[in-house]
Amino acid sequence: MSSLLSAQTEDFIDWWQHAVFYQIYPRSFKDSNGDGIGDLQGVISKLPYLAETGITATWLSPIFQSPMVDFGYDVSDYKSIQTEYGTMADFEQLVNTATSLGIKIILDFVPNHTSDKHEWFIKSAARDPLYDNFYVWADGKLDNQGVRQPPNNWQSVFYGSAWQWHEQRGQYYLHQFAKEQPDLNFRNPAVVRAMDDVLLFWLNKGVAGFRIDALNHLFEDETLPDEPLSGKTTDPLSYDYTKHIYTKDLPEVLSMVQHWRQLLDDYTAKHSEGATRIMMTEAYADLQVLMDYYEDAGGVRGSQLPFNFHFITDVSGDSDARDFVYNIEKWLIYMPRGHTANWVMGNHDKPRVATRFGPASVDAMNMLLLTLPGVAVTYNGEELGMQDYDEISWEDTVDPPARIAGKLDYKKVSRDPERTPFQWSNATNAGFSTAAKTWLPVNPNYLVLNLEAQKQAVKSHYKVYKSLIELRKLPVLRRGRFSIEPLSRTVFAFKRTLKDYDTLVTIINVSAKEQLVNLTDFINRPQKLVVEVAGVDSVYAPGDSSFLANNRSDKPQLRLAPRAGLVLSYEQSGMSKQRRLLVKQIIKSFNVVLVALLMYNLWRHKWTKVNFN
Repeated sequence: MSSLLSAQTEDFIDWWQHAVFYQIYPRSFKDSNGDGIGDLQGVISKLPYLAETGITATWLSPIFQSPMVDFGYDVSDYKSIQTEYGTMADFEQLVNTATSLGIKIILDFVPNHTSDKHEWFIKSAARDPLYDNFYVWADGKLDNQGVRQPPNNWQSVFYGSAWQWHEQRGQYYLHQFAKEQPDLNFRNPAVVRAMDDVLLFWLNKGVAGFRIDALNHLFEDETLPDEPLSGKTTDPLSYDYTKHIYTKDLPEVLSMVQHWRQLLDDYTAKHSEGATRIMMTEAYADLQVLMDYYEDAGGVRGSQLPFNFHFITDVSGDSDARDFVYNIEKWLIYMPRGHTANWVMGNHDKPRVATRFGPASVDAMNMLLLTLPGVAVTYNGEELGMQDYDEISWEDTVDPPARIAGKLDYKKVSRDPERTPFQWSNATNAGFSTAAKTWLPVNPNYLVLNLEAQKQAVKSHYKVYKSLIELRKLPVLRRGRFSIEPLSRTVFAFKRTLKDYDTLVTIINVSAKEQLVNLTDFINRPQKLVVEVAGVDSVYAPGDSSFLANNRSDKPQLRLAPRAGLVLSYEQSGMSKQRRLLVKQIIKSFNVVLVALLMYNLWRHKWTKVNFN
């Protein structure tokens, strides 16, 4: 790493605006008691690893009490810890330990639905007056043969009708996900108050904010109309069968986002000794909808971080440089002024980076993620280049959509491959657990792909990732201006510039072939480039600076390996702030030496006595 890191970073950015949020899937992170399931004590034991890596905020997938039909996204008690994960005392220890290490805790909050085992649902099904309208209930209708049918054609995200008949209540209830996950009725003010109470409960436990799950599903059209056909499939039970204009992205969702933002802002104001409490929101929605989550046309603010999934949904290993540039720029163009960009490279619901883009792309994609302006979100294991384990057997498959799809089709939809246990070492079960059987099988490649091996290697994905985290401390990455260009169909580059600081350039080859790249038209003095971060397959190393000057071509060129990236620096015109500081220090030291020599000469020639008469 170059001397760039000696620069001061005092810049008044709030803690979350340049953070790397590290998503932990607790069930697969670290098992502390040998039952084959990750738990809170396991997370606590690995917090020093996060601190060592440079992580300052972590988002925990659901840890609330749950029957685990959807592994925590079916909550039966929002104020209790899932028993197999630990106790409330464990959670409090986790928050305290994280705080001592400078790490903030974000909880995954699941408001759209509960478990059908939740006390609220049981009471609602029994028509308890206080809970009668807590969920979305509706009468069925009779078809031409007099057979009872669901109220409309709405489908579950997990396949099949979104309606389930409840014999005791004598009505259907809505479930946009599994049938064991009934949707709450947010048109009922009592539900809103109950959820506010849940948020305040965990805020009082010391969390720094929440990631809101499935946000854009919160409201449905009260009249329950059929949704129009999409034309994408002829299967009426597929979620793709209709356009979800009555079950997603309704205007009321925005009002709820703004309501929760006000709750968090009020809490921050009343507890000013703590940091800003924030909201991160999950919604696979149109860009304009997501921008309103930031701030609506009237200037009312909502989510600090409406998740940007474009690196997951809109680009792939087949995308060219123009696709990447377009998807980066469109977020920045649409984002309301004064807000913070965010970039999500992976999560527990989508294939891993090494699987989507290819193993050779891991370093380049982390360079992209961590040198763009704003917030970066990393899914645990992506710093190692962990890969999906696609050969999980039907017998070992546990993901609800996969089980619904059946033995022939489960691999097409299963999320289990990206949820396999974290690969800590080449010990039994990758060092994740001492159990005879883990809740999901460990990817067999753990014998060579694991954290311990990467720490010991001369070059590794982890070391690249860690060096990028360190580089993010630079003022130019914290608050520098941004410009990006496709240099060809296969290579794109972007600059981060800040007055008085060296410029950083990230350059990425998205093709499967080596590329020779001419940077003359992109930067003023390519001969002055210094390598800051290089990938494991790069011919360059950090600190290299003469590779372009020695190039025999009239136009200096860089060699980029297939799917590789580089992060480089160069001085702007004139003397940089870092060098001016160095010159000042040299002058100061020279002055000290000069004074010392003068005093020595005065003493030596007995000029220390001065006659004032």
